[in-house]
Amino acid sequence: MPVYSYQALDRDGQVVEGVIDADTESTVIANLRGQGRRPLSVSLGESTGKSKGFSLPNLASLLGRDKVRTNDLALFTRELATLLRAGMPLDRSLHSLAGLSEREAMKTVVGDVLNMVREGKALSSALTERPTVFPPLYVNMVRAGEAGGVLESVLERLADYMETSEKNREEIRSAMTYPAILGFVGSISIIILLTYVLPRFTVIFEDLGAAMPLSTRIVMGASEFIQNWWFMIILAGVGSWQGFKRWAATPKGRVLLDDWKLRAPLLGDLTRKGQVADFARTLGTMLKSGVPLIQSLEIVREVITNTVISQAVEVVQRDVSEGKSMATTLERSGVFPSLALQMVAVGEETGRLDDMLLVVSEHYDREVGTAITRFMSMLEPAMLMIMGLVTGFIVISMMSAVFSVNELVG
Repeated sequence: MPVYSYQALDRDGQVVEGVIDADTESTVIANLRGQGRRPLSVSLGESTGKSKGFSLPNLASLLGRDKVRTNDLALFTRELATLLRAGMPLDRSLHSLAGLSEREAMKTVVGDVLNMVREGKALSSALTERPTVFPPLYVNMVRAGEAGGVLESVLERLADYMETSEKNREEIRSAMTYPAILGFVGSISIIILLTYVLPRFTVIFEDLGAAMPLSTRIVMGASEFIQNWWFMIILAGVGSWQGFKRWAATPKGRVLLDDWKLRAPLLGDLTRKGQVADFARTLGTMLKSGVPLIQSLEIVREVITNTVISQAVEVVQRDVSEGKSMATTLERSGVFPSLALQMVAVGEETGRLDDMLLVVSEHYDREVGTAITRFMSMLEPAMLMIMGLVTGFIVISMMSAVFSVNELVG
């Protein structure tokens, strides 16, 4: 079906833009007038489902610039909550945010949601039309806020949730930047030594016919192997990585890998705390917003990325639906820390499970931050030491050969 771009005046006299799937231009005009808009211009775009060729919009898509980022969605949510709390109607709030958005992707999404709201749909129903932008957690919390008449409060909690989650991810990315750069630069330096510097010495040693020390022969053998078989090394590396990804994508492989992540030295404790923090933050936020516990657990299962913990949540969901205690079921799974179990039990006993879960998430967020700092403080010196030992071994091996040649000449 063809896609038409349009410009029109809305009920407030503001110029709005958007796209509509329709068979003919007259259908587009009729749809716009049915929404209370006065068409200014309608132009035929590309047909849906067909190749669009190479163009600047497609280039933006390839670069990921036409996607709605978490930061953009969190900002939109925060601003919408502010406008609603100030007493502005929903449609006017969405209209204002569509005009204020700096990113075209977010502007398009908000414009589509605004159109559906003006057609009479509830906000939560409009959000379900864009599942790639608004996940189930977002939609269900908005639906609960609409049912309870506290939409602005729910949106504020959603914004807090997304901002906290993005902050935690950003901290991890920032912490890994320096070690990644260090490892890359160190690896390049070693490769240059083995493929460019050492071959010059090899020619000299071979001409002199001197017997080389064992360490020198090892280094020269490694250098020769890399020069002659570098393409096979790359192919083997790519093939191994692709094979690992295929294995990890299988149900059995994913379970084994996720189980190893929870048991691995150093990283296991960090992974467990991070997943528990995500579980508690998501479940606590949804309960606080009025989403029923069973439905909240179903959505939490989709948010948790670790299969082992996700399976434990599935068991919790089944047992809670049968009237059993959530804390008891979590304890039986064996994957949740004792402190989290105690606080969940207290929350169930006092009827403040949502508050206690948010306290748990804050606690383990701090624990994760501390664990990342501690891990990075050990990783960086370890990488420096390993790179130094490898480089030092290469240099010493060459110096040993030089000294051997000098003794032979002398």
